[in-house]
Amino acid sequence: MTSQDLFQGADSGSLAPGTTVQLLDTTLRDGEQAPGVSLTPDEKAEIARGLDRAEFGFIEAGSACTGQGERETIRKVASLDLDATVTSFARGLERDIDLALDCGVDGVNLVVPASDRHVQDKVGTTPAENVANTKSLVEYAKDHGLWVEVIGEDGSRADLDYLEELLGGALDAGADRICYADTVGHAGPETTYRYVSRLADLGPVSTHTHDDLGLAMTNVYASLRAGADLVHGTVNGIGERAGNVALEEVAIALQHCYGVESCKLDELYDLAQLVARTTGVPLAPNKAVVGENAFTHESGIHTDGTLKDDAMYEPYDPATVGRERRLVLGKHAGRAGVKAALDEHGVEVDDDELSAVVERVKRLGDRGKRVTDADLLAIAEDVQGRERDRRVELVGLTAASGGGTPTASVRLEVDGEERVASGTGSGPVDAAVSAVRSALGASADAQLDSYHVDAITGGTDAVVTVEVEMSRGDRSVTVAASDADITRASVEAMIEALDRLLATAPEHVPADD
Repeated sequence: MTSQDLFQGADSGSLAPGTTVQLLDTTLRDGEQAPGVSLTPDEKAEIARGLDRAEFGFIEAGSACTGQGERETIRKVASLDLDATVTSFARGLERDIDLALDCGVDGVNLVVPASDRHVQDKVGTTPAENVANTKSLVEYAKDHGLWVEVIGEDGSRADLDYLEELLGGALDAGADRICYADTVGHAGPETTYRYVSRLADLGPVSTHTHDDLGLAMTNVYASLRAGADLVHGTVNGIGERAGNVALEEVAIALQHCYGVESCKLDELYDLAQLVARTTGVPLAPNKAVVGENAFTHESGIHTDGTLKDDAMYEPYDPATVGRERRLVLGKHAGRAGVKAALDEHGVEVDDDELSAVVERVKRLGDRGKRVTDADLLAIAEDVQGRERDRRVELVGLTAASGGGTPTASVRLEVDGEERVASGTGSGPVDAAVSAVRSALGASADAQLDSYHVDAITGGTDAVVTVEVEMSRGDRSVTVAASDADITRASVEAMIEALDRLLATAPEHVPADD
């Protein structure tokens, strides 16, 4: 089979007629195997609920053989009354199936060795004994009422005739489905297509791909063209080494290119944010589907085109995956983009004023500076000779974190009235933000959407820049502030953002009763 044969007809935009595809998420098991990732039971439960809201068909909750703590976590997920089928990873041991049963799961992903190095070198058995053991385990699991998927570990490096014998035997013993596993991200799409085609002739087949060669998504496509109908992967593509295929990418590609629905797409962004937050693995800005820049436009040509036609420079409506389009300003900004950004903040400018604002925006961008919403409004005020009446100003700040619970107190001037408040938190910045919110009361109901810190000088007296993005209702602003004290920079950025957001609020900021 050549690559030309493999992708023959791909431009027609269809998989096999009547294709249906389900998703099996292994974020809670394979994803947690990424270095540095460790999820608490509550975090796993929260992610599982998010996966269920997105209507993923299967959730691998963990590996029951790992230990008592992991089993308690799996029990927690299994008890959530989810619509998804909840499974546990199980090695080729009857004990692992018993442990999974004790957790109350619906099924097991039974992983058995497939390649010579796994059968003989890792497990220390013979090919024939491995087949016999697999059949026995499948029968045992089915006798106990479990849904069973058998995965041939390192299948992409196994002898294909033996893989067919092994997984065919599993189906004969009653397995619900079998899985092609490219365990180390070794295979190309031609190999994947050939292997999965043979397995699909035996019965229902899944595909499990890793991204070590950057081919995880390509191999999923090859698998589906070959007859697979269930895709293993993780949210955001997290996982061991280079990670698993990213299921949000699989889902949108299936819908956009082939009209195949596999999950509830508008839940994907919130799910991606949840996984990034709980795992501590941030999303790359240029990450497909869920990255910050996926629907963000700065270039003047692109912004102008997007304002004229939403689809001009986007493959699909961002709302499809729960996103919103963003226009940002920098050295590539044009008149249309700047005018749109000013309109969003209710600032009217004439042609000459707009030209002056655009020139100033480009000048800032040329210096390598991101032009925040606050920068733009300040430029417009200066160009128009307006002086903004601040509603909230920082008068004083103290913070302490040594020897006990971090505390902070702030003194603000709000609509000419001085307010003092204190707060505690997990650190001095958290405590100071809590104090600001306490001082402002109900008017500080804005949401902190992002918080980013950069050191811009070296040494122990480094100046840091804190950038915050905050939203209130349907308005959002991005503000940056710099100081040698990270707590002060954070508070100043937050107060500036809140002041901008309160610009269109009622004239008096009520005290918190």
